[in-house]
Formats: sequence, C-alpha cells, structure tokens
Amino acid sequence: MAEFEYGLKAWWTTELYLDGETRLKDSTVFTGYRWENRFRLLPREHWINPVLYLEFENINGADRSLLEVVGTDGKADLTGSNAENRIEKKRELEAKLILSSHLKGWTVAENFIAEKNVRHAPFEFGYAAGISRPLALAANPEECAFCLENFQVGVEMYGGLGTHEDFGLRDTSHYVAPTASWSLPNGTTFRVSPGFGVTDTSARFLLRLGVSYEFEQFGRSARRLLSRQGGHQ
Repeated sequence: MAEFEYGLKAWWTTELYLDGETRLKDSTVFTGYRWENRFRLLPREHWINPVLYLEFENINGADRSLLEVVGTDGKADLTGSNAENRIEKKRELEAKLILSSHLKGWTVAENFIAEKNVRHAPFEFGYAAGISRPLALAANPEECAFCLENFQVGVEMYGGLGTHEDFGLRDTSHYVAPTASWSLPNGTTFRVSPGFGVTDTSARFLLRLGVSYEFEQFGRSARRLLSRQGGHQ
C-alpha cells in the first residue's frame, strides 16, 4: 500500500492510496485505490479532539491490506488465489469519527468505523482504540537519530462490530497489537505493529510494517518551482 498525503488546510488533509498484493507462489496484482479526507472539527486543542474521516474505496477482493477490521471480517477473507479474489469488486464508502486526547505525554485515540458497499450489503461497523507515548518528553537541543524522544511505543486494539442487522461481537475478529515507531530528523519514520488475534475468527498473527517521509513546505516549494519555470518561458 502506497499512501500520498497532503495537508490542503490546517483543518483538511487529503490522501490517495494505491494498493497491491503479492502472494507467495501466486502472483502480484494491483488491487485498487482509496481516496481519503480527514477534517479537524475544532480549530484549537481540547481535552478531546474530534476528526471526521471520509473515504471512498475502489478495490477488489484480492486486497488484503487490512487497514481496519469491520463487520465479520476474519481469517477466512485471507484465503483464495489472487485470480479468484480479484473478480470481486468493492466500491465502498467509509466514515470514521476519530477522538484523540493528550495527557501528560500520553496520546489516547479511539475511533468508530461505519462502512457501506455502494451497490449492496449492509452497513458494517468496527472500532480501534490505542494509547502511546514517546520514551522521553524533553527534546534534545541537538538533532540526533537515537534520542529517546524519537521513539514512540504503545498498544492498540481493533476489531469488527458486526452489521446493522446483527450488531455486536458475535463471529467477529479482534486484535491486540503493540506499536513502535522511530522518527529521524530528516522526516523519515519507521513503524512496526505485530497483531495477535484474540478470537476464533481472527487471524493468529498479523505484522504491519510502514515507512513514511515528510516533505517540509512541499506546497510552497512546488509553487515556487512552477513560478520560476513560468518566468523562464
């Protein structure tokens, strides 16, 4: 999964995801795209900060990125070949209410998920909750890669909550996952999260790995470059 994020406004961030699947002894396929928008609902920091998340997904059944778990998603959805699964088309709308709080260095976040296929199927629901903090709160006056404040650890839990016809925990999968991240001064961040299934329908183990790079003042630099090119024409 490749993610391209841009902060259009202080209160509005938009992202494009391009998804693919590589399956051992099978094939590599492009599984679709997602367009996500996050809206900060309050302009200032409060003891609870709500964010509204809206996403359109155009993917197929071979996609196994598991960004979240909704409905009765489980280990059975991870089986089958790419050729068989990519026949299934998924055009879905997803909404989340994300709540976050900061207390004495700790970050606490919860979100409630609602998802609906635009053509059929019931509304599906899910949740995620987590807590994390840096290993040190005081920042080092000099840039360094291995300063304790660059490392953040925590734990999260996520899972499905059934559908509007059968809301609840029956036949749903849930995971507990330690989380760790390492941020470098150049804007690169590495993340790892091993997840452990806690119900019979859950996959036994999931490993999430991620790396991101932040371009400082990307929009301003791009506008400056375009203006220079226009001046040379």
